[in-house]
Amino acid sequence: MNYILFDGDVRTALLPFTYTRPVADIRVGILTIREKWEKYLGLTTTTVTEEYLEEKYPMVEMEENVLLNASFLPTKLLVEMVKNLQVNQAIFKGEDVIAFFTTDTQEEVDFSAYEHIEFEDDIIQIKNTWDIFSLNDKAIRADFDLITEGRKSQPIPETVNCVNRNDIFVEKGAKLTFATLNASTGPIYIGKKAEIMEGVVVRGALAMCESSVLKLGAKIYGATTLGPYCKVGGEVNNSVLFGCSNKGHDGFLGNSVLGEWCNIGADSNNSNLKNNYAEVKLWNYEVGRFSKTGLQFCGLMMGDHSKCGINTMFNTGTVIGVSANIFGSGFPRNFVPSFSWGGATGFTEYKTNKVFEVAEVVMKRRGIEFDEREKQILENIFEETKQYRNY
Repeated sequence: MNYILFDGDVRTALLPFTYTRPVADIRVGILTIREKWEKYLGLTTTTVTEEYLEEKYPMVEMEENVLLNASFLPTKLLVEMVKNLQVNQAIFKGEDVIAFFTTDTQEEVDFSAYEHIEFEDDIIQIKNTWDIFSLNDKAIRADFDLITEGRKSQPIPETVNCVNRNDIFVEKGAKLTFATLNASTGPIYIGKKAEIMEGVVVRGALAMCESSVLKLGAKIYGATTLGPYCKVGGEVNNSVLFGCSNKGHDGFLGNSVLGEWCNIGADSNNSNLKNNYAEVKLWNYEVGRFSKTGLQFCGLMMGDHSKCGINTMFNTGTVIGVSANIFGSGFPRNFVPSFSWGGATGFTEYKTNKVFEVAEVVMKRRGIEFDEREKQILENIFEETKQYRNY
């Protein structure tokens, strides 16, 4: 069977992170949504997404296909139901389709002609940007069980102070010494070649993916995810870094999500709670204005390739687009459009030739080429987001 992940109606609600990737490639928990499905299915998947992303994330159609709504995180029961789908059958959760069977001869999908199978168990769906951090605890626990089932952790060094050792899993090649790991509030996963330096204090749940680093004396609260090749220092609470992003120095990051290739300057901080304890509003790309989140704690949403200078201060509920560069004293506005350059005193447009120069250098440090495909994606985003750069 051929499995295809599609973005669904939530793509716009998940901007700015879905400017540069399909919904399936959002990281929540330990794995990306795609990696979760592929691990459960034992097969690779392809993608239905925006046209400008298709070269990087192609779709392969075969005679028989099952399309999967990428906003839903798989469970063992759901995957069993998906594998048993037949012609003209679809799995729903309320009004939302989770999965449906198609053939390459079908010109269109008419769900009124399908047999509706209701999924009645609990399931995690990522419908908004803030779901990525607010549901991260549940996602880490599910991924931890999936990844570690039937496996044995590498030995934890004697110099590491542990609480609830059975919920700490260390992969081969990881390095840790003279740290405190408290897994009583959630599991702690330390990926391949990850490193926890001396003096680090962790309270789970925590996911450290391959080659991620916690720097000297870092203080990490759950539920936090460090994607591959992320470096983190200072104080972090309930935040998700997708991968190849750094917050390497002192400063606070809380209830936040950073995409890939982001950098937070030394001593930068974000607020995750309003002074009057009111509900936090976030910029909503769907309606073009700020909308309620239902949350009292909500911090920074930063798209791929965005960066801030030292001592940057972010207000509660700040949304930053793709390839923005923020610096200077004072609080910048709490919606910074993609390709913006500046800070509290004002912004100008960050030209793509300058963006490309930085991206090429940054990605080269990780041994990744900033090629024409990546340039074309950013060029498309630059054009799509022009409407917001009316400084």
